[in-house]
Formats: sequence, structure tokens, C-alpha cells
Amino acid sequence: MSARNRRLARHLAWPLTTTDINECLGPHMTHVRDLQFLTGHGSATIVLGAQWVAPLSRTYGRGIHPDSVGISIDVHPVDATARAAARAVLRTRALPQLHAWVTRALAADETWRLTHHRHYWRLTDGHLTHGDEE
Repeated sequence: MSARNRRLARHLAWPLTTTDINECLGPHMTHVRDLQFLTGHGSATIVLGAQWVAPLSRTYGRGIHPDSVGISIDVHPVDATARAAARAVLRTRALPQLHAWVTRALAADETWRLTHHRHYWRLTDGHLTHGDEE
């Protein structure tokens, strides 16, 4: 779907596509509960995010729906002029790291899976960093 149809500002572009994520994760894609292409400006240097959604109650006395437990992935927009460079770095470095993170999440013990976890990839001046955040 074009950026125009998704209401992305003209000067922004997503560095990855749904196909990129599908090819990266392969059969693990069935465990991804939510794949979003964000439209806001507030992500700063973040270009990709992954989150484990734990089966914890979000409201007092109510459980969480089982369909929302699992992995959520966010693709953040970048400046349209930097899309090609960002895409190259993400496809060669971040997507294999995303695959490894998803694999570890699916194989994690119960204690890990009962807690929310977030992992972000940041791109600053062509340099990719990543790490867990609380």
C-alpha cells in the first residue's frame, strides 16, 4: 500500500515492507500478533521495534485476551531521502537480529514470558544500535 493511502507525510517513508518482515521471520511470523507501520514523528532515531506482550491484566480484575499475547513489531518512518540507506542497513543487520530476538522470545522460559519486553533498533548517522528497554 502506498504511503499516501496510509497517511504518511510526504517527506517520510518506511524503510521496510511487510514482505521484508515476512521473509525475515518465515514460520515465526505466525507468532506476530501485531505488525504496525507507524505514522508519527516522535520516534527520533528508532527505526524498528519489537515487543513481547505478556499475558498480564491491563485492568483491575480482568485478564488479557489470548490473541494479544505474543510478539508485536513496529516499523518507524524515516526521512524519505534516507530510506534507501536505512533499508540496506536494516535488511542486512537488523532483520537477522530481529529473527534471533523472536526465536529467543519463543524459546524463553515462563518467567521471561510473563513479563513485557521491548527491543529497539536505532539508526543514527548510518550507525545501527539495538538493545532492550524497559
